[in-house]
Amino acid sequence: MTVPGRRSSTFTRLLRHGFTDPSAAAQLLELPDMASVRSDPVLLDALGATADPDLALRSLVRLAEAHEPDERRRFLDNLITAKPLRDRLLGVLGASEALGDHLARHPRDWHALATYESADLHPGVADFERGLADATDPVSLRVSYRRCLLAIAARDVCGTTDVAEAAAELADLATATLRAALGIARTAAPHDAAACRLAVIAMGKCGGHELNYVSDVDVIFVAEPTGGTEEAKALQAATRLASHLMRICSETTVEGTIWPVDANLRPEGRNGPLVRTLSSHVAYYQRWAKTWEFQALLKARPVAGDLALGEAYTEAVAPLVWQAAERENFVADVQKMRRRVVDNIPVAEIERELKLGPGGLRDVEFAVQLLQLVHGRSDATLHSGTTLEALQALAAGGYVGRADAAQLDEAYRFLRAMEHRIQLHKLRRTHLVPEQEADLRRLARSLGLRTDPVTTLNREWKRHASVVRRLHEKIFYRPLLDAVAQLTPGETRLSPKAAGQRLEALGYADPAAAMRHLEALASGVSRKAAIQRTLLPVLLGWFADSADPDAGLLGFRKVSDALGKTPWYLRLLRDEGAAAENLARVLSAGRLAPDLLL
Repeated sequence: MTVPGRRSSTFTRLLRHGFTDPSAAAQLLELPDMASVRSDPVLLDALGATADPDLALRSLVRLAEAHEPDERRRFLDNLITAKPLRDRLLGVLGASEALGDHLARHPRDWHALATYESADLHPGVADFERGLADATDPVSLRVSYRRCLLAIAARDVCGTTDVAEAAAELADLATATLRAALGIARTAAPHDAAACRLAVIAMGKCGGHELNYVSDVDVIFVAEPTGGTEEAKALQAATRLASHLMRICSETTVEGTIWPVDANLRPEGRNGPLVRTLSSHVAYYQRWAKTWEFQALLKARPVAGDLALGEAYTEAVAPLVWQAAERENFVADVQKMRRRVVDNIPVAEIERELKLGPGGLRDVEFAVQLLQLVHGRSDATLHSGTTLEALQALAAGGYVGRADAAQLDEAYRFLRAMEHRIQLHKLRRTHLVPEQEADLRRLARSLGLRTDPVTTLNREWKRHASVVRRLHEKIFYRPLLDAVAQLTPGETRLSPKAAGQRLEALGYADPAAAMRHLEALASGVSRKAAIQRTLLPVLLGWFADSADPDAGLLGFRKVSDALGKTPWYLRLLRDEGAAAENLARVLSAGRLAPDLLL
């Protein structure tokens, strides 16, 4: 009998284990199907360790009820006795309502989490291909895909893989899925399959081996005739195969959808033909392509179909990619594209935008890609399509300061982990941080933040976004100062050639003179030099945005040389950011002759 005014021990116990609705949880545990586990302390501890114990328990009850009685008994016995299965399954059920729904429809798929061999820890494309081998139509492909996704999510939420490894596994699963879909399309149209060689090139995050749980999979299609087939007919056949592949992956069935296949990165976008020959692709990139298209090609990777043709495509376009930084207004074009993305975000969402907003994932990616294109012309170690690998290579080569690179790496991993867990909940494509308290609590707990989870999550998110905002442009300009400064032992600096490449990309017509000005402005131990070393990365950005960067930097040096010891000038540099910016801009624009200030 419960003493009036006191809560039952079950209620208190569930509350202590992290349940936010202990009364509902207690009722679920009293169901006949849960008789064998309701009082098991191991199971209760495992539920309490999940991101959302209430969700995990509800999904577990649905999964148990979906089994026949004998199978249910075996399933629950395994759950109690096998810790790896328990951690994996309950971890997924507490983080993903969508995968809980999948298991309720396909209860035997829990077996995908039952084995825990070393071979299961880091599967590759071949392993996923075996997992999809029985799929013969769009519906069965979706079921097999979700089964494979279930195992990826389990490794992710249990910490067996980190965020970068999980993203690589998702890209490998996408590769296997594209191959399976193309196989289904070929089987449905053998005459088309015989008439052409078709290669599928992954772009974007799939091409870069850093895919999200739910994302468009960006592709480009390349085709060539086989045998004596006319080119026009071969392209028609290839277009039908490519279109069928896209429908197989994108269309909604009773098992939902996999992900949209997006071919809009192709030449001329949605207005251009879906499939082109290799020579047609190359001709377009040589004559018409814009800077952002070469930026996108950084991640191009053959994944399905005729891989030899796909390799020929990437080899043909690579030299064009690494010449992109020589284009007029290269940096301005890339930065303009970034600003356009931000400007298109609805005002009400910009503060919650994890990917596109200021201090978001795209800031890291754009900065890294910009530096790759500038310096990858002469350094092949920078030719990675994966953001974190490229960032590491940039730091190793001295193109980015090691401390800055380490901070960006940490911030990027945290923001990507947030993005993964947000999408995993309902397997919906979104980059918006949720607003509801319950959603934020689940998100925080899924990231291991258990003490005051919502407050801690918001603090950590804002801290990492602030780091990205502060560094995403600084990493482009700061190494120019390090190239003329005395570095600590073990640090790597930009070579004179690399510094010249970067200044050229920024629009300086005389990089050698610009380096002399930087050395004069930043060298020494005076208070003026210390303040200017702090301010110059910002000033260089302002000069680069002007019509004549060389004039701006030269004018600033003249003013600094003449007035650098005066108290008002030092105070302007130190305290009056807006005044310093205005000075830089008018010097760059030629509206104010430095001599007038002297």
